Amino acid sequence: MSTSITRGPRRQTRYVSLQVVLGILMVYFLVPFWWVIVNSSKTSAGLFGGGSALWFADDIDYLGNLQQLFTYGGGIYVQWLINSAMYALVGGIGATALAVLAGYGFAKYQFGGRRFSFAVLLGAVMVPATALVIPTFVLFAQAGLTNTIWAVILPTLLNPFGVYLMAVYARDAVPDELLDAARVDGAGEFRVFLQVALPMLRPAIVTVLLLSVVSSWNNYFLPLAMLSDNRLFPVTVGIGLWQATASTYGAAGGESLWSIIILGSLVSVIPLIIAFLTLQKYWQGGLSIGSLK
Repeated sequence: MSTSITRGPRRQTRYVSLQVVLGILMVYFLVPFWWVIVNSSKTSAGLFGGGSALWFADDIDYLGNLQQLFTYGGGIYVQWLINSAMYALVGGIGATALAVLAGYGFAKYQFGGRRFSFAVLLGAVMVPATALVIPTFVLFAQAGLTNTIWAVILPTLLNPFGVYLMAVYARDAVPDELLDAARVDGAGEFRVFLQVALPMLRPAIVTVLLLSVVSSWNNYFLPLAMLSDNRLFPVTVGIGLWQATASTYGAAGGESLWSIIILGSLVSVIPLIIAFLTLQKYWQGGLSIGSLK
């Protein structure tokens, strides 16, 4: 009796401690986002007028800043958003398709050099993507593909972590007995993959797709090295260009860029938030499937 009584307060204390830590982490991650929301509503005078950085100024001007954002430089920001969407969707879908095929092959087929290839894959997961930018630039320069959309899309098609994730998930989520039963019924390997294995891999596919899209959308160093035409820039590189201009020239020319830089950063994360909220139900369905197995 005394042991159970003493365990109760200790367990409650542990839960309270965890909640406090989670609350601190939540505040830590939300404060920068709140700062962007607040300061994107301010004019240049409001940004540098000495007011609170974490609260709105008297003159909230979202509409004015939005109009300036989408008209500055002949509407170049809209082009950057379109470029980012194209790079993210084409690169994300392509990387997901290759990851699904390769991961399923590693998980369900035996072939020569399988262990060695998987070991190489694990090694590739540990290599930072930024470390490959310069060799990739040299390779694409020799092929004459720099300053083209392919210089950004083709490298993003390779996602070692996505292949590893799909291989691990397919190994446990797709029973070998079910595949053998489909083969006994006369189904070919392609049909077995499409009609039997692919529906079971949906949660992992959605996860890899979202991670690939987010990685492509947030990609900065690769397009910065590959592209020189600002009409091909993604939104990350474009905002970085504005920031460098604002830091160098300030308010020269009668117009400051800081208001539209902050608002442009806020607008650029909205598609990612929508993607997370839209695809969340697929993760919940995958967790439910896993709990029933």
